[in-house]
Amino acid sequence: MRKLFLMLFLTTSSIAFAQAIDYNTKKGYAASGYDVVAYFDGQALEGEKSLSATHDGVNYKFSSQQNLDKFNANPEKYVPLFGGYCAYAVATSGKKVNINPETYEIRDGQLLLFYNSGKTNTLELWLRESPDKLKIKADQNWEEVKFK
Repeated sequence: MRKLFLMLFLTTSSIAFAQAIDYNTKKGYAASGYDVVAYFDGQALEGEKSLSATHDGVNYKFSSQQNLDKFNANPEKYVPLFGGYCAYAVATSGKKVNINPETYEIRDGQLLLFYNSGKTNTLELWLRESPDKLKIKADQNWEEVKFK
């Protein structure tokens, strides 16, 4: 009986671990430690270590207690799409690319983050190249890469 329990536990644990979505946790936090709730207020603000929460095994920082409370009340509303990787890269190449946490868009009530460095601002490319079509492609590609 003990062996059966151990086998079931290991199998279940392996399946659960294998199904964990890969999140972009640069600097140990989602959105590079920026407040994911603040984005919905039109602000890119760094969070405070003293105001943090964990959801789905991922750490988040917040700029205010009010934002932390909002997140805790409904975390799925604020979790960045595509694991917090660059939405444009997921759409166009099916690759996970780090982001610039100050380059973002709220589209259809969802947070999208983008790469922006030097002369490459993928949010500008996203907006120029039909965001609705790119979002559909990113959703499709994300199904292929989210567990890798």
